[in-house]
Amino acid sequence: MRSLSFLYKLTIFGFLLGTLPVIFIGVFAYVTSSNEIEDRVNSGKQQLLMQTSANVEQILTTVNHTLNQVINSTVMRKAMEQPLTVNDFKTYNDLSMELRHMQSFDTRVEDVVLINTEHNWMIKNSGLYRFDSYEYREQLASLLDQPEDTVWMLNPTAWFYSEENAGNVSCPYTISLVKKLPTTGLDKYALAIANIPTCTFSEFLQYEQEAFDDMMIIDESNRILLHPNAELIGSPVQQSGLIDEARLSSYNGPFTAKSDSGHYTVSVHASSFNGWKYLSSVSVDSLRQESRKIGMYTLYVCLLMLALSMLIAWIGSRRMYSPIQSLLAQMKERLPDSPHKPVNEFQMISEQVQHLFQSNTKLEKEVSQHLQQVRAFSLIKAYQGQTKPSELAAKLKQYGYERHLQSWQSMVVITLQLDTLDKERFGRNDLDLLLFAVQNVMEELVDSNSRLMPVIIDQTLIALIGGEDHEDKPFTHFVYTLTEQLQRSIQQYLQLQVSIGISLPFQSLDHLPLAYREGLEALKHRIKLGEGIIMQYEKLNSGQHFLLLNYPNQMEADLLDAIKLAEKDKARELLKGLLQSIFSAALSPQDYQIPLARLLNNLIIAVQESGIGMSRIHETNESLYEELFGLQVAHEIEDWFWSKLVGPLAGIFRDRQNEQYHNISEKIIDLIHRHYDTDLTLEDCASRLHYNANYLSSVFRKETNLSFSEYLTTYRFKMAKRWLSETDMSIKDIAAKLQYNNPQNFIRSFRKVEGMTPGQYREKQTG
Repeated sequence: MRSLSFLYKLTIFGFLLGTLPVIFIGVFAYVTSSNEIEDRVNSGKQQLLMQTSANVEQILTTVNHTLNQVINSTVMRKAMEQPLTVNDFKTYNDLSMELRHMQSFDTRVEDVVLINTEHNWMIKNSGLYRFDSYEYREQLASLLDQPEDTVWMLNPTAWFYSEENAGNVSCPYTISLVKKLPTTGLDKYALAIANIPTCTFSEFLQYEQEAFDDMMIIDESNRILLHPNAELIGSPVQQSGLIDEARLSSYNGPFTAKSDSGHYTVSVHASSFNGWKYLSSVSVDSLRQESRKIGMYTLYVCLLMLALSMLIAWIGSRRMYSPIQSLLAQMKERLPDSPHKPVNEFQMISEQVQHLFQSNTKLEKEVSQHLQQVRAFSLIKAYQGQTKPSELAAKLKQYGYERHLQSWQSMVVITLQLDTLDKERFGRNDLDLLLFAVQNVMEELVDSNSRLMPVIIDQTLIALIGGEDHEDKPFTHFVYTLTEQLQRSIQQYLQLQVSIGISLPFQSLDHLPLAYREGLEALKHRIKLGEGIIMQYEKLNSGQHFLLLNYPNQMEADLLDAIKLAEKDKARELLKGLLQSIFSAALSPQDYQIPLARLLNNLIIAVQESGIGMSRIHETNESLYEELFGLQVAHEIEDWFWSKLVGPLAGIFRDRQNEQYHNISEKIIDLIHRHYDTDLTLEDCASRLHYNANYLSSVFRKETNLSFSEYLTTYRFKMAKRWLSETDMSIKDIAAKLQYNNPQNFIRSFRKVEGMTPGQYREKQTG
């Protein structure tokens, strides 16, 4: 068997070299997996603690808000001012209903206790008691000595159960929300206490059991509020065996702790809501054991991939070399031999490719010497004035135009430009191709004896037309007729609209650069005359200058106001009228640039004064002034102003306006939801939000499609239906709570909206 070639060996080596990163990845994964897994676990634990904190704080906030509603109710205020006995059954019943209303499944509040030390009574789920005869009166009365008027604290559950139920207590501790009453007075003689047993407190944490097993919550006094071991609840944090108070106060993030069962990584999150701390721990040994398993698995996979890669490299190299060997054989047969023997296949391929490049270079040199391209290049230099007049005639004779120069008595330069392209058919990238097609039409239509070769300069097609007429008038008529025919043919065959400029007739080639500029100048009058024109330079009012003295200042001010008010349709009409006013004046194309530049400048100033970055309006680095002055037709200028400035600006102001309206409406809705049970009016909202009432009414209706009174009435009926279906509140109390002076008015309004009386609605919902 013959030995392997150089390319064959290199191919195998390349495949094997490509597998080395796989080994490095495996080793790296094995080494770093332990730290990475520990970091990810700590990060996950920290996020879990933060989510748990948010869930707990949401429940605590709900309990606090609900208890505030109870202590601020009419029944509560009335009861606090009088002693209660067994004869005050109605007052006691109303208070009990208020208290039971906040003992919902979501909050897990099992008991709400009301204590009035001044009138010596106490109310809870089990009944009405004389406070001075209650077993734990001293402990409960001591809560009035707390410095804060509202506080969350951990208390023994036995304080809140009567003697006959003391044996049924399942949770030794209760988390209590304690509020001192009255809330507005300096002399605090009463308490409102909402109790959540610690046994049910863990149900707030809606996570898998294994996520809860290593979590605990401690209060500001470092007492345990929540722990997987219920016996530790209420104990100091030191008894958990994981950390002491001194160390806990110095950490607010993951740290390592040691207990009897080993080392643990502890994550801590301190709540800014009530100062509670949330802790979660995980065994370091278990993390390391898991990371080693993952690292070994990764290493085994990488070794398997390495073996497969080596097998694929061996098979693939054999298959890859076969076509290369065939290519080398064909190169030896068809291409000339090298003067020296190549060292390897790469050198042979390099030599043959170099030979091909040399052949290509020779071909390019031959093409560059083609007469057609040289003619075009020379004519472009002549039109641009880069050829000396004394050399121009000699060069044209050299390129085959001697007979033209001898017979022509008059000459003109025609310049042709494409008008606005149909954006559905063509893009700006197609412009060069379209000009090439127009050039072919001109070469076919115009007799070669009457023209020189057309050339393209800066997206303009230029041609020199000559004739044997000595007089200017017949020759001018001939050129005009020729350009009309050319314009129609381009429209017929290419469906393109073009404009043509014609210079003044001349007899000497010395005037060729000047005639070229005259043709370009004639085309500039499209800005006023529109598209599809044939403009002779001799028809222009040369030498006459005009100044626009009456700039439409008021129309410009109205346009800026319409933009700032986000009135797009009005802004479009004002822009159209303003530009029509500018173009209605008899000006030269250059003079039109003055009012257009003034309008552009004032719009840019409006952008800057409104705090809008120019990058939001104009994302490219091109100058807006250069873009504007590059436009040739009036309707293009109007479309440019609209798409570049006026339209986007109106859109930005509209977004700002909508955002402001939405924020105001949200504030009004929030006021209604919080004060629906008061005599709330639109004027009250206007006073609180510091807006005009009529303005608020307009904004609110625009955002909600409802008036203020309609929305307020709808929300009050929503609350009424909720009370009718979920509570035993009387219709009279509901009417009074919703600010109806007469219950009959409430009943009539309810029947008008719902088609039934409140009583019928309650029967339908409870039946």
